[in-house]
Amino acid sequence: MLIYPDISPVAINAGPLQVHWYGLMYLVGFLGGWWLGRLRTRRPGTGWQAVEIGDVIFYAALGVVLGGRIGYTLVYNFPGFIADPLVLFRIWQGGMSFHGGLVGVLIAMWLYGRRTGRTFFQVTDYIAPLVPVGLGAGRIGNFINGELWGRPTDLPWGMVFPFVDAQPRHPSMLYEALLEGVVLFVILWVYSRRPRPTMAVSGLFLLCYGVFRFLIEFVRQPDAQIGYLAFDWLTMGHVLSLPMIVLGTAFLVHAYRRTDGAVSW
Repeated sequence: MLIYPDISPVAINAGPLQVHWYGLMYLVGFLGGWWLGRLRTRRPGTGWQAVEIGDVIFYAALGVVLGGRIGYTLVYNFPGFIADPLVLFRIWQGGMSFHGGLVGVLIAMWLYGRRTGRTFFQVTDYIAPLVPVGLGAGRIGNFINGELWGRPTDLPWGMVFPFVDAQPRHPSMLYEALLEGVVLFVILWVYSRRPRPTMAVSGLFLLCYGVFRFLIEFVRQPDAQIGYLAFDWLTMGHVLSLPMIVLGTAFLVHAYRRTDGAVSW
């Protein structure tokens, strides 16, 4: 049995200036994505220039922060929003929805594609392998914040979160950091090292993330304000992940059946 370490959510405390670990993890994700994006431009035939990566990461950052916060507030914390609308702006307290962030990023990538003359899937295929770095860093931020803990377990690596109760629980945020961060990154990075049919990389991202998140939802404690939706196991995370699995599979099938020969890196 493990005990949750007492970690201050504040990384830097300089009087009135406080820098939270949660915010730093987002910075790590954006800088990591920027570096990997520039690294990918070195591959012959990508059609991307290193100077473009800063712009696409800026668009993605806006989509993540706005979409993630709005999505979490409206889906997972709507009663809290009604009671105090300013909660929408307190990002440092945690509370970001991946699915809301995904919608925000998709909108941002569509706008970026329009501005640069690229198709939507040319943009999403290129950035998909960069996203797991931010996902993994964000889950580490969740762990430091002491949020999104798992359900009770008797496994030897069960962790006691003293601010919750005395029961050993799944450290589900670390599971997500491993699957959504490390494993998803390796899959997409290796898969995208060769040209793939346009839409395929995006489809693989949706499929893998959807499957990983769907599985982790079985050991993750549902949000208290929502609880289980049905059967004492179905959560909002399950419901939101199913469309990703379906769409990801459909995108992959369509990508390999198309006959126009379009490829993405």
